[in-house]
Amino acid sequence: MATEAPTVNNHVDRNVSISTTSLPPPSEGKMVTVLSIDGGGVRGLIPATVLEFLESKLQELDGEDARIAVYFDLIAGTSTGGLLTAMLTVPDKNNRPLYTAKGAVEFYHENCPKIFPHTAKAIILGPIKSFFGAIAGPKYNGKYLRQKLSTLLGDIKLHQTLTNVLIPAFDIKILQPTIFSTHDAKLEPLKNPLMSDVCISTSAAPTYLPAHFFDTVDDNGNSRS
Repeated sequence: MATEAPTVNNHVDRNVSISTTSLPPPSEGKMVTVLSIDGGGVRGLIPATVLEFLESKLQELDGEDARIAVYFDLIAGTSTGGLLTAMLTVPDKNNRPLYTAKGAVEFYHENCPKIFPHTAKAIILGPIKSFFGAIAGPKYNGKYLRQKLSTLLGDIKLHQTLTNVLIPAFDIKILQPTIFSTHDAKLEPLKNPLMSDVCISTSAAPTYLPAHFFDTVDDNGNSRS
């Protein structure tokens, strides 16, 4: 049976040069800009490099102070993409993004060999651990990553990001995804963890890095694991 084809909008303006399927306009009549950053461990260097190029072009247009976080209403990322999201959106002491995109690329070059060390033991046991997965335990101990993120992000909390962020992780206690977002953090204190805990959690890829357990405590002493 033939199905009705979707309506295609062939109008071309100065910003768009391809045909797009018609969609209803935003309810508020405003464009919402979203940046989604993939995970992939060391391969996070790829989106970081793309973002470095994008930020350099924005700086050509708007000056050297232009930063990725200013141009997006929401930035989302998982695993190493979540780490990139944090680096580009958490504030420094001047309430500016902690890292430029170029700085994020340099971070990967400097720290990835220490986060994922290719020791003789790792080379020999790597295929075995990959085969047996969780039985053999994580391939890397994650100590350097935890220490680095704790030092880098300090006591910065989720609600402080310079634009809205969304960073997923997986709760092994209930076997369900957990979504960390600026929106929820501003509404519920028990959903406002340290950014270091958020980044370590989303980076804890099964068989590669160990699980991360932490508590979030509100001003009244209530806690959430």
